Amino acid sequence: MIFTGDFVFVGDIGRPDLLEKAAGITGTQEKGAHEMYRSVQDFSKLPPHIQVWPGHGAGSACGKALGSVPSSTVGYEKIRNWAFRFESDEEGFVQYLLEGQPEPPKYFAMMKKLNKIERPLLTEVPKHPKLSETEFLQKYNDGIKVIDTRNKVEFAKGFIPGSINIQKNKTLSTWAGWLLSYDEDFVIVAPEEEMEEITRKLMRIGLDRIAGFISDVNLPGIKLEQADVINIEEFKTYLGKEEVQIVDVRGKTEYEEGHVEGAENVFVGTLPQNLDKISRDKKVVIHCQSGDRSAIAYSLLKKNGFNHVKNYSGGMKEWREKENPVTS
Repeated sequence: MIFTGDFVFVGDIGRPDLLEKAAGITGTQEKGAHEMYRSVQDFSKLPPHIQVWPGHGAGSACGKALGSVPSSTVGYEKIRNWAFRFESDEEGFVQYLLEGQPEPPKYFAMMKKLNKIERPLLTEVPKHPKLSETEFLQKYNDGIKVIDTRNKVEFAKGFIPGSINIQKNKTLSTWAGWLLSYDEDFVIVAPEEEMEEITRKLMRIGLDRIAGFISDVNLPGIKLEQADVINIEEFKTYLGKEEVQIVDVRGKTEYEEGHVEGAENVFVGTLPQNLDKISRDKKVVIHCQSGDRSAIAYSLLKKNGFNHVKNYSGGMKEWREKENPVTS
């Protein structure tokens, strides 16, 4: 077997643009793409039966479309991985590799810094305290950030005002890395039996300032809010209305490949820095691909005082399945 790290993934390969985009080291992505081409040619000479074990899978921002299975073989990748279709076309390979890459999470730059400095050795997953109602309320009233990792459907039924919904799934660490600061404490909402996995996911990117957790959002003195989630038929009634702003919170490349006519693109990862692009006077209707990112965006907007927000959770997936028109 071969451990390929950030080189060959299942169905994809690593991206050479991160040093330039995330760490600001200019002039590295073109050089890295050409080096990647030569490495792929060398890789293709390996025997087809060798198992391939990459460092990342689906949900990672280290490539365009990583497969969800944990391993592959050299032979399978040579057949199914796009990178092996450019055997004698280096320039075509470089162009395809560099175009359409997802936005690099802002924590990438911090990770590169942390990897170069002395850090305490972690030999086990830290255990965090389950906060009492009094302990949580004190932290909450002091303004600590609350990350609710429950499923988006459960979150929508009732959530603590100001909390951010980042579901405990394969992209938990990615979105936490976009939206959490390395110098702030935060509280987790999750069942106790899930805390070890959540802690493990977050500590892998250096987010280890968990100040405790709670498992029940029904607390005295806190009136829960409910998310305003709408279906496709209601979504259609808002299209083309002057008094409504439609916001697509997917990535730029996804948006450019096809979007609902009239929708504006504000990527969820940079939403806190672009709140000025969201109207406080109009009704705001948000969506993404299939509802996960729009759930994050909805909670962020509510946290920042936007009170006229609706979430079309079906997103572009449902929109296309119903054969509705898209524009690019």
